[in-house]
Amino acid sequence: MSRTLKWKWLFFFVGLAIMSLGISMIIEGKSMGVSPWDVLHIGLFKQLGLTIGSWTIITGLFIIITTSLYLKEWPKMATWFNMLLCGTFIDFFTWLLPNSKLLVFDILYFLMGVVVMGIGCAMYIAPKLGAGPRDTIMMIIVEKFGGSIRLARFLMETFAAVVGWILGGPIGFGTVIIALFSGYIIQPALPFFERQLSKRIAEPIIEEGAIDNAPQRERDLSIR
Repeated sequence: MSRTLKWKWLFFFVGLAIMSLGISMIIEGKSMGVSPWDVLHIGLFKQLGLTIGSWTIITGLFIIITTSLYLKEWPKMATWFNMLLCGTFIDFFTWLLPNSKLLVFDILYFLMGVVVMGIGCAMYIAPKLGAGPRDTIMMIIVEKFGGSIRLARFLMETFAAVVGWILGGPIGFGTVIIALFSGYIIQPALPFFERQLSKRIAEPIIEEGAIDNAPQRERDLSIR
């Protein structure tokens, strides 16, 4: 695997894990309300069982099929990884994180989770290996209708939250905060990670003859 691909896949997998950790932190800060998509996932969990992570995978699969038909192209491998790993990571981190029993810890979980989720989302999108199912919708909205990532994410997540609320998912003050402000974290974080990735995959430029002439230059410097 080339240097470029190694760095791209590293950013992708680390970003995906970070984003999933943020989602799990928000779920643990339950009294504040969960993210719009998790309102939907929890609503489905209440109605049909399974786990929240399982519904993350199932809804992701449905979105992949729908967007593939719209775009008339097969999703990239990274999109499939996103669908499978995100739900798995969410179940793992939700199991791993200590349960919050005080409101102050719920608030800390929630606030930190929003930031962590936004940073992770930007990091895994930066390599452009293929956006996740939900972020594919966001990018389609931007490309089709214009506007900003913030607006597209707000519209997408508002729709998911309303459907989830109808199914019995929890909507709280935090749900509104995520729908309104998560895009403000992703918007500046995305170009930041794109720059960081570019720095790491840039091949060092060695002038022709630089290696062969290095000993001669060292001798010249020693004479001076």
